[in-house]
Amino acid sequence: MTDQLTPARTIFPPGKLLAEELAERGWNQTDFAEIIGRPVRLVNEIIAAKRGITATTALELSAALGTSAELWMGLESSYQLAKNQVRADEIFRKAALRSQWPVRDLQKRGWVVKEGSLEQIEESVFGFYGVTSAEDRVQYKCAARRSAYNVELNRVQEALLIRMTQLAKGVQAKPYSAEALRSRLPELKQFMEHPEEIRHVPRFLAECGVRFVICEPMTGSHLDGICTWLDPNSPVIGMTLRLDRIDNFWFVLWHEITHVLNGDGKDGQPVIDENVDGDDGDDGDDGMLPSQEIAANQAAAEACVPQAQFQNWLDRVSVQVSRERVIGFAATMHVHPGLVVGQLQRRLGRWDLFRQMQVKVRSHIVPSATTDGYGHVIA
Repeated sequence: MTDQLTPARTIFPPGKLLAEELAERGWNQTDFAEIIGRPVRLVNEIIAAKRGITATTALELSAALGTSAELWMGLESSYQLAKNQVRADEIFRKAALRSQWPVRDLQKRGWVVKEGSLEQIEESVFGFYGVTSAEDRVQYKCAARRSAYNVELNRVQEALLIRMTQLAKGVQAKPYSAEALRSRLPELKQFMEHPEEIRHVPRFLAECGVRFVICEPMTGSHLDGICTWLDPNSPVIGMTLRLDRIDNFWFVLWHEITHVLNGDGKDGQPVIDENVDGDDGDDGDDGMLPSQEIAANQAAAEACVPQAQFQNWLDRVSVQVSRERVIGFAATMHVHPGLVVGQLQRRLGRWDLFRQMQVKVRSHIVPSATTDGYGHVIA
């Protein structure tokens, strides 16, 4: 007997070859057990593929049958690999699924099934993203304000965009008109002086034909807000409120309103904002941004605190800026002092300046908006 075997034979257990060798020599299992000095039960279990071949057994078989020990070890290894290949393939698919998609976070949020076979979980994840395989790209239309600039949204950001779109479909809004929205923007500014007035924002936007939704951020999303469209006449503004501060809320909101008014995102090509400002990701080097983002940033800053008046005030107070001066200027602008602080921090690069004035607003807006997360679960 030689060590040369065809590839097809390696999928069989070594015991099959051992049985053939014994039959060829006219030996039964008892004869062979006596030759190698081992129990008959061991020989029987090897032939029945109930016991694997160890190095010791391989040496005994090679001595008795005139083969190499490597032959038997190779057969055993090939058989075990083939026998466990199905499980290995499933593990590979599980690893690939979790490395490419935020499966655990999706399950925690109840957006995909939590239990079931691998095929069922894959089907649920792919169904959520609207794809048929991991190679497919998600189709979306949005202008997204992010804290890091990339050419494409990552899978976590795509998940938030998809969920926000789902939520928006359940929001009732009047027919959208850019002219109507633009004409009513002065009314929106009346909510900027007191944190609790933010609760009126969802209703106001719906009256202007804009659907407003909130989705709690996922790990690694770094997404502040999006502008997307259910159809060419149905804009959506989504926010994550990941930075629970009054200045960030209003800056992001005005940023997204500008995208809506400019029709950004309707062409299906996301406009991604590079937001690298060191402390909180609200502003960055405009020279590195697309023109849509520059326009949105400028409009947002102007809406939060009129820039000419802000600069004039800053020139006058100079290094003598104080809490009292901030409060006084905010009162003349009819905005909350936190908005002035936000602009001041960016202008001076002082992210620690008057931070206590940047009050939280999440508790005021979440109860009045269609929200997924922050204690709200929507089927």
